Parts: sequence; C-alpha cells; structure tokens
Amino acid sequence: MKKTKLLKYIILGAAAALVATFLLPKKEIRKGHPRDYAEIVADGTLRAATEYNSISFYVDGDTLSGFHYELIEAFARDHGLKVAITPEMSFNERLEGLADGKFDVIAYGILVTSELKDSLLLTSPIVLNRQVLVQRKTASPDDSLFIKSQLDLAGKTLNVVKGSPSILRIRNLGNEIGDTIYIKEIEKYGSEQLIALVAHGDIDYAVCDESIARAAADSLPQIDINTAISFTQFYSWGVSKQSPALLDSLNTWLEKFKKGKEYETIYKRYY
Repeated sequence: MKKTKLLKYIILGAAAALVATFLLPKKEIRKGHPRDYAEIVADGTLRAATEYNSISFYVDGDTLSGFHYELIEAFARDHGLKVAITPEMSFNERLEGLADGKFDVIAYGILVTSELKDSLLLTSPIVLNRQVLVQRKTASPDDSLFIKSQLDLAGKTLNVVKGSPSILRIRNLGNEIGDTIYIKEIEKYGSEQLIALVAHGDIDYAVCDESIARAAADSLPQIDINTAISFTQFYSWGVSKQSPALLDSLNTWLEKFKKGKEYETIYKRYY
C-alpha cells in the first residue's frame, strides 16, 4: 500500500470498516450456535471476522486487500466456498461472534496464549510476530515520558484494544519488572487508530503487533516502535471449540498452502 494513503486508512479506519461491511455480499446472519465444516459446506458461505487495518483487511477504492483477507479467500476458493467477511474492531466482539455462531472463523492474527486455548481452537501458526510499544520520539534525553527500556514502564498506562491477548503479556511483564503497569482497554478503535492517537498526542502509549506498527511508521515518522513488549511468538486463526472439523480443514490446507508460491507472494506483499 502506498505510504501517502496509509494515514488516510489509519484516521478513517473505523468509518471505512463500516462501509466495507455493506460492500461485502453476505446473508443476514442470526445468532445461533457455532457451525462445523459440514454445515458451512451445505450453506456454501464461510463467515469470517477480521480487523480493519493495513495488514489484515482494507478497502482501497473498489479493491479489497489484506494478508488475512487474501488467505481466507484462497481457502474458500480451494474448497468451493464463498466468504462473508465482517471487519470487527473489537477483539471481544470477534470472540463473542464466534461463540454465538455469527462467525465461523476469526481470520486475524491471534496471539497464541494458554488462556485463549481454553476458550477456542487455534489453527497451526500462520505468522510470527511480537507486541511492541508505540510512543512518540523525543529529542531530549531528559524526557520523562520516553520509554527507553521495559523497566521504564513501571507506573505507566498502556492503551490496548479491548480484550487483546497482549493484556496477559503486559500483566506478566509487570510481575517481571516488579512494579505495576496500568492497562486501559479501548473498545471502539483498532490498532492503527491507537497508533494515530499516539502520533497526534492524544495518548502517550499503545501496544500492538509489530507488523501493524511498522506499516504505520512509514507515514508517521514521529512514532517510536523499538521497545518490545513480548518476544516473537506464533499467531494463528481461531474457531469455536464446537468446530473441530473446520479446524482440521484449515490446518490441512494451511500446511500445504504455506509451502507454495502463492503464499510466499501474499506474505511478501504485506510483511
């Protein structure tokens, strides 16, 4: 995606996500129970939730793009299915939608944690990523706001997307440094919107995936993303625990697809 367009997506991301919802052909979905692969095949449409950002899924004019968008489209194509994609900014809403059958799969990079393994089924790893701190750069060595190391996070408030798996990591990091790190969960915005709030001085710190932060940094040179919050970890898609056959189908396909040239092309386009 061109650098000159990235800031527009960051600022208008939430509104564009709503527009994208209406651009995508899909049936009216009533709340019910999670579906497994046989029901999805019978219906002919796979319901996927993702986040609207410049890595996962975005609208550029009349074109739909994004790493996870292209992957889930390829899976559906290879299985004779259509995809109904809903860009949902709230991580909690994605989980709730999965639990009540609104979505069949969360086609978004989910940080693999033991806590999440208790509530949903995670696919085999799709990408490696890590969580980083987003803050504004400073020219002064005496700037008390600038975080130079994880130890400086003591007593600071970090903004995260509501329900983000990074919350558990931040709490563990607080234990590691022997002090409290405060967490503020933001419900209405996704990662790129939090980065924009940091860049423009509305908040001081945010935590998000490094891949999203690096994409944003290309057009927001005032942000610093060099402080790691986590080590590099696996990120996967998620399905309901009531959808084991769907999980098997995704894993079988991913194992084969990731070895091919199409996956390599898609990966290089966004990472």
